[in-house]
Amino acid sequence: MKIAILGGTGPQGKGLALRFALAGVDVALGSRDATRAAEIAETLNQQIGGAKGRISGFDNTGAVNAADELVILAVPYSAHNTTLEAIKGALSGKVLVDIVVPLKDGDPKAVDMPIEGSATEAAQVLLGEDIPVVGALHNVSATTLNKLDHAINCDILVCGNNLEAKNKVIDLIQRLDIKAYNVGPAVNARCVEAITPMLIRLNISKKVPFSHAGIKIWAPDH
Repeated sequence: MKIAILGGTGPQGKGLALRFALAGVDVALGSRDATRAAEIAETLNQQIGGAKGRISGFDNTGAVNAADELVILAVPYSAHNTTLEAIKGALSGKVLVDIVVPLKDGDPKAVDMPIEGSATEAAQVLLGEDIPVVGALHNVSATTLNKLDHAINCDILVCGNNLEAKNKVIDLIQRLDIKAYNVGPAVNARCVEAITPMLIRLNISKKVPFSHAGIKIWAPDH
């Protein structure tokens, strides 16, 4: 199995690439600069030694073409729409996993949602209904992802309008030995994406005795 991670040269993209490769998933790392992506991919491969999955570097369109079906978008929000416009033609027959959070410019403790309501919904409108968009992995810390000697400390909330696509994304995420939950249609991404600035606020607060917190879904004790 091979997935693509666009924006894979950033902290969250690199962390996800490492985690998936260790779980036996091949990763096509996408960037605007294919040479830089290839260099970072090689560095990541060296970091994880004999991992079952291998990381390779491409430009964004090349990474999409290399993926079997699932393409993770992990670019900064400022590059969200332009990246999607550039790769739209290559996404036919594939599923876009949008992990982007529209944080307010200059204030990561707040969101600045697009007119569509969320980044996930904006991606679905831009790509059209023939390309399923699934929102996921919004609330996991990049620092946590890159601490490979620690388990990921949160559950993952997954939303989108296509149930089959959501189930495929949930199956992929669970390969990282974490739980993922279907939390409904794409409109619910407005709530899920908005959790991230709340976590950022907590994580930088001097009154909170921890950082890099995540969300957990707890079952009742009865």
